[in-house]
Amino acid sequence: MGPSLQINKRLIGPGAPVYVVAELSANHNQSFEQAVRIVHAAKDAGADAVKLQTYTPDTITLRSDKECFRISGGTLWDGRTLHDLYQEAFTPWEWQPKLKDLAEQLGMHCFSSAFDGTAVDFLEQMNVPAHKVASCELVDIGLIQKMARTGKPLIMSTGMASEDEIAEAVEAARAAGATEIALLKCTSAYPALPEEANLRTIPELARRFDSPAGLSDHTMGIAVPAAAVALGACIIEKHLCLSRADGGPDGAFSLEPQEFKAMVDAVRTAEKALGSVQFAPSAREAGSRKFRRSLFVAENIRRGEVFTVQNVRSVRPSDGLHPRHLKEVLGQRAARDIEKGTPLDWTLVLR
Repeated sequence: MGPSLQINKRLIGPGAPVYVVAELSANHNQSFEQAVRIVHAAKDAGADAVKLQTYTPDTITLRSDKECFRISGGTLWDGRTLHDLYQEAFTPWEWQPKLKDLAEQLGMHCFSSAFDGTAVDFLEQMNVPAHKVASCELVDIGLIQKMARTGKPLIMSTGMASEDEIAEAVEAARAAGATEIALLKCTSAYPALPEEANLRTIPELARRFDSPAGLSDHTMGIAVPAAAVALGACIIEKHLCLSRADGGPDGAFSLEPQEFKAMVDAVRTAEKALGSVQFAPSAREAGSRKFRRSLFVAENIRRGEVFTVQNVRSVRPSDGLHPRHLKEVLGQRAARDIEKGTPLDWTLVLR
């Protein structure tokens, strides 16, 4: 067992069920009704929590057409300004208490990524059970400190970050009062390729920073999250949409409800399969032991006849002597007539 944290008394960490977070992001396409449907879909798909994003275009960037505010580099959003993208993508703040209430009525947690101090204050008024630091904000030490001072659990994504940057963020959070921190391996490419996931980092995050570790996943499909669980991921965060055909800024790398449910099922299967270190047969294996090999008489043998590789063989089932005794038996003589198919035992061997 390693370090853990609790969100509303739900234990998250080694040995606890994997905590599955459905990221709503911009997949509401500025429709509150669509946002509500996604929250319901998250519940039906087996999510433990719904995550929002709390910013406005003016709290996350500046309205500017200058080149540095234009998106480029082969992204889904090339050519747009940051302000324009976030104007389309942001979740209206007046929706967020309602979505949190709905999620809680459905038995899920609801928290959010805050992108500036005013968002942290707003989320505190909502009494969210935890705070999330997005990958791009991992370098915003002042923002992390403000979240940490709330005393609530802090989940931090580490996309693009060096080990030193992660260490700086974790140390700042702990110095400001955060006692429960989880780190998510994240590849900040949209969508990300499986070969970019580097999931072996997950147990290293847990070891180096003494915290639960998980995955914020932007790959397509469900294989990468299931593999992450096998490597010790305690949290899986994945974008959820009603349909990729709806478009929107994040639709291309989001899962549809039936895919999200398949992912949750795969995660639950993976965590069951981890089990414990066990070299003894399981209860369900016990019945198969009879099909192990053992020594049988393979031809009719007369009393006094020598045992040879022709008339004694290692075969299934397991009723005869252990195969390790074959060398001891060969060259010995039969104590009596023996019929083919008889399991060999020491009473049949003259010694």
